[in-house]
Parts: sequence; C-alpha cells; structure tokens
Amino acid sequence: MKKSKYNKASGYFKKLAEIMAKLRGPQGCPWDRRQTHKSLVPYLFSEAEEVRLAVRKKDWKNLEEELGDILLQVVFHSQLAEEAGLFDLAGVVNGLNKKLKRRHPHVFGGKKLKNHKEVIKQWEEIKKLEKQKKVSSS
Repeated sequence: MKKSKYNKASGYFKKLAEIMAKLRGPQGCPWDRRQTHKSLVPYLFSEAEEVRLAVRKKDWKNLEEELGDILLQVVFHSQLAEEAGLFDLAGVVNGLNKKLKRRHPHVFGGKKLKNHKEVIKQWEEIKKLEKQKKVSSS
C-alpha cells in the first residue's frame, strides 16, 4: 500500500524533531547546544527575508529550501521550550491546528461567506475576540 503524502510528511517531521533533540543533547553539536531563544531571533528574520526574496524571484527550488530553514527555527525554539518545561513541538502544532479550525468556520463549520474580503473580516473579528478572551482571563 502506498503511503499518502501526509503520512510521508508526518514521518519526516518526526525525524526532524528527533534530529533537533539529538543536536541539543549531551553528545550533540556545541553550537546548537549554546543557542537560546534570543540568540536565534536574528536567524528567524534572516530566513524570512530569504523566503521573501525567493518568492519575488519565483525561485521555487530555493523557496523549498528556505521554508525548511523557517521550519528549523520553529523546531529549534520548540526544543528549547521543551527543555525548559514551557511547551513542546506537539503543543505548537496542536495549537495551530485548533487556531486554523477556529478561524475558518466557513470551512470547518456551517458559516457561509461570499468572498475573500468577508474571510479577512471574519479572521480579524475572531482574532480580536480571542485577544479579548486572553486579556480577560489574565
């Protein structure tokens, strides 16, 4: 039976998380082990700029590579957070899954929208309500 593209991606994603844990582990890479959330921030911005340039140039092969570098930043920060007992990569992905479903009731619920402008308006309204809930629960 042929694996679906989602099963394949899931396997690669798991391997990526394992590689990052090893890089940060006792026998891992000295440079990776020294990094902090703060020390990694410049790399995140640099990689985002490289994504922007690849899109502008329509260099899709380079875009694929640069998106991998952005993903590395997400995985790296998540590993640091897990080591500190703050959150982990599974929580990041699960939180994103929930957010996407909440902010797309026109896809995952019964709400109907007419066009992309209504989608943007709805997204902003939902985002505003979420922020209000966070503030009131603090």
